[in-house]
Amino acid sequence: MLDYRTDTFLTVCKTMNFTLAAKELHITQPAVSQHIHYLEKQYDTTLFEYRNKQLFLTRSGEILRKHLMTMKNDEKAVIKELKDHIVGIESLSIGATMTIGEYAIVDKLAAFLNRHPDVNIHLHYGNTAQLLKLLDEGQISLAIVEGNYPKEHYGHMNYSTEDYIAVCSADHHFIQDTPSSVRNLLPERLLVRENGSGTRNILEENLLARGLKISDFIHFTEVENMHTIIGLLKKDCGISFMYKIAVIDELQNHVLKEIQLSDFKMQHDFDFIWEKGSIYTDRYISICKELLES
Repeated sequence: MLDYRTDTFLTVCKTMNFTLAAKELHITQPAVSQHIHYLEKQYDTTLFEYRNKQLFLTRSGEILRKHLMTMKNDEKAVIKELKDHIVGIESLSIGATMTIGEYAIVDKLAAFLNRHPDVNIHLHYGNTAQLLKLLDEGQISLAIVEGNYPKEHYGHMNYSTEDYIAVCSADHHFIQDTPSSVRNLLPERLLVRENGSGTRNILEENLLARGLKISDFIHFTEVENMHTIIGLLKKDCGISFMYKIAVIDELQNHVLKEIQLSDFKMQHDFDFIWEKGSIYTDRYISICKELLES
């Protein structure tokens, strides 16, 4: 088991306040300071520093935080594996963004389950930001994300590369005739995912590269569900930007159409990710490869 001072350090990392950490851990503030000083002496480094009376992790502190979080989550996984071994059933928690979970993983997951009838899988849905948090907290073992993430902090493997397009109803009439650029779409109503969504994050980055932002659209509507956005598109309630795989059937059936823009042609990766440095890395890679081969 990890040292109790590890919990103190990680709690200070979460609260960035010695007094709040002490309250959460039900110990005194001097005890928190003592635990941190012990770790600093043990690792011969400074873990925290004050700047303008605010507590910050040093670079050494950030390195230690990441490794100790991985160790703590691996410890949780070991405990779970031992319990699974007793009952003879393996369990696996996987996270997926809404687009991937609903439009890109079903067939592969079904093939995996058919080959492994004794494996219990818990599939979590969330946006990219939510899945990163679950992964960092050890609530899931693997995630498949569509948005940008700090690749240097995670083990990762490419799942697929998908087209990202502008789309609208097949019957839509544009406010500006035959738009050829993103700027021509600004008078339209934009249907967009919530903050933290990978689909929205990619759109925001592409707009920023053109000196634009979502609020530059005269009208926009935030929706936390891709099915609802697609339903609104079908009813000609606006335009949107999304992965082509999410609307491939609607495009083929001519219910929706891709908006052809001269300045907007892009693809983006869907990636498997897991905690970098985990003792279960080989197992996660094996699962990822099997899903890819399905």
